[in-house]
Amino acid sequence: MTMKFGFGQALTRKEDDALLRGAGRYVADVAPAAALHAVMLRSPHAHARFSIHDLDRVRAMPGVRLLLTAADVAGLGPLPTPGVIPGPEIKIPVYPILAKDVVRHVGDAIAFVVADTLDQAKDAAEAITVDWQPLPHVIGAMAALAPGAPRVWPDRPGNLAFETELGDAGATKVAFAQAARTVALTIVNQRLVTNYMDTRGVIAEYDGHRYTLTLGSQGSHIIRDIICGNVLNLPTDRMRVITPDVGGGFGTKLFPYREYALAAVAAERLRRPVKWICDRSEHFLGDSHGRDNISSARLAIDDKGRFLALALDIVADMGAYLSCYAPYIPWLGAGMATGAYDIPVAHVRLRAAYTNTVPVDAYRGAGRPEAAYLIERLVDAAARDLDTAPDALRRKNLIKPKAMPYTTPTGKIYDSGDFAGGMTRAQEIADWNGFNKRAASSKRAGKLRGIGMATYIEACGNNGPETAVVRLERDGGVTVLIGSQSTGQGHATSYAQLVAEWLDLPPERVRVLQGDTDAIASGAGTGGSSSIPVGGVSVDRAAKTLAEQLKQLAADALEAAPTDMEIADGTVRVAGTDRAISFVDLAAHPQATPERLSATKDFGTEQPTFPNGTHIAEVEIDPDTGATAILNYVVVDDFGATLNPLLLAGQVHGGAVQGIGQALMEDTVYDPASGQLLSASFMDYAMPRAGDAPSFVFETRNVPCKNNPLGVKGAGEAGAIGSCPALINAILDALWRSYRIRHIDMPATPPRVWAAIAAARKAQSA
Repeated sequence: MTMKFGFGQALTRKEDDALLRGAGRYVADVAPAAALHAVMLRSPHAHARFSIHDLDRVRAMPGVRLLLTAADVAGLGPLPTPGVIPGPEIKIPVYPILAKDVVRHVGDAIAFVVADTLDQAKDAAEAITVDWQPLPHVIGAMAALAPGAPRVWPDRPGNLAFETELGDAGATKVAFAQAARTVALTIVNQRLVTNYMDTRGVIAEYDGHRYTLTLGSQGSHIIRDIICGNVLNLPTDRMRVITPDVGGGFGTKLFPYREYALAAVAAERLRRPVKWICDRSEHFLGDSHGRDNISSARLAIDDKGRFLALALDIVADMGAYLSCYAPYIPWLGAGMATGAYDIPVAHVRLRAAYTNTVPVDAYRGAGRPEAAYLIERLVDAAARDLDTAPDALRRKNLIKPKAMPYTTPTGKIYDSGDFAGGMTRAQEIADWNGFNKRAASSKRAGKLRGIGMATYIEACGNNGPETAVVRLERDGGVTVLIGSQSTGQGHATSYAQLVAEWLDLPPERVRVLQGDTDAIASGAGTGGSSSIPVGGVSVDRAAKTLAEQLKQLAADALEAAPTDMEIADGTVRVAGTDRAISFVDLAAHPQATPERLSATKDFGTEQPTFPNGTHIAEVEIDPDTGATAILNYVVVDDFGATLNPLLLAGQVHGGAVQGIGQALMEDTVYDPASGQLLSASFMDYAMPRAGDAPSFVFETRNVPCKNNPLGVKGAGEAGAIGSCPALINAILDALWRSYRIRHIDMPATPPRVWAAIAAARKAQSA
């Protein structure tokens, strides 16, 4: 029977009532009695030698309890880089918990001060005497790889972190030699700052044997294993990590950071709770950044407009250190280089550079937005060069459903999808064929109108494995314990729906427990759009197993056959009769052992899922100001199956707005001369607001996933993947129609668009 709370139902989020009333509990809300407060002292230089003096004077200041420098934590291990890639041997530089002697980016950490109050800690940090000897620095990956550039690391010639390749260079060269036409494009995928609602923080406590860290994260077990096991060099059972409510993560809260280890050390030495909360400006300087690629692409095309080969040269900026998964991110993106297109051969050269900037790591989509942006910009450029419609060129080259499973030139195996079908449906909704009439109307009003699309595909949904425990409680409710971590996605609702599929309980009767390493044995955390594709399968299987156990238990209690039992409305009953036993009575039954009231199942897979879809954006540009207005925005996605339409739409909307931010306004700007971060606050770093977001039209056109037992494809990152190329393609469509402007880089800010128009007007008049 269809469960009214189960799979596919549009339930509102059970989490929202408390959050909207201000009753959430974020890390900054945690306030243990007698807690001390910590501040990090950071480098004002991009690259410098330094020495610290007068520490005894600072330690004697009012309220100061502890001052830690590199010498005080010499026994701690560095932050590790587990995200290495197949192929090249990467010599990973030491990423120290506190820099010793040399800093390598503005914001590099050199001292940790703990005091009775936050103001006292700040005063002490400002009073520390530091002698600085500035060293030559380099900003930007291309500058770093240029001959003679200053070295970020003395033993890394040419600032090359690593170089690798994917695909077949020989076959690609042959295909280009046979091509009737080639198209080339170089684009910038700019650096971004991950701005979530609540900044990072940690409260560390020590009881004489074990550490307890309360912090905002995307996975408590990951933080515990790295901070305790790798940095403190202790058995992981010596640490408990608790994650309360989290106001956004987007990849950046998945990683361990220096402050977590330092707070733990401080709590041990002082035998008092130690609290550190990052302020927003410090977040810009200390937390990992995202994106930052410069890519050159060439596409070989035959005389019928079919794609023959793709050649890419990608340069990724790593920043000063290799953050947790940093090498893996551009490599993951390079694996999706050919997108949804039937391109027989490809070759990708990937280089990563060290620069004197904040380290870069995963940010919503983690490599796949970069890949989709590159191929979708390139296909639009090819359509303009061939004087053909961008949708027609796509339709000719998109992989056909009958070709599934399809192996790409970089080794990905797409299991399912109807890419052209989704594109056609998006065009219908967007009234693609009626665009010229609307463009004429805009022209009469003195505006430039453009329409653009992106047909994206990504690989995700295979982080794990994940173990779920589903347990019937004495009150007749159910508890789910799982190691994934909600950072605002609505896990408590979605997991409750999977439980309801087998146990027919409303969401309020299902309690989801995450983020506590003592209560939950293991966990892969939340990343790579894997919570439902991996964690959801575990919950589904555990709930199904528990349902079978409860039927057996009820059959024993009611002296009936297990095959005659059915579950409905919190009871187990003999089908077709009024003989039933409630979950409450069942939990209290003499034969109801803990083993019979609980089920544990895990799921893990190497095979990713491949969400895909089409974004279509229609924009209007004011040529006198360069301002872009989004008039219409349509998304048609294939997510395999939809667990909850409301939650799904929220994920797509949120991701698309992040893409709008990158496409139109967000930019992380360093001054090459000084190495200073010029966009280090919301005064200088533009973020999308409600007024910048259009009214989205969103549909699914699902093709069940063959790689996933639930048929689902990961959805959390998809909105951020299709949005940037769709918007920039729309802007370029408008600029091309009026001024033959072929290229613009993100962010397409009003000054940048206005300058492109002014230059084109000048060229036309000349």
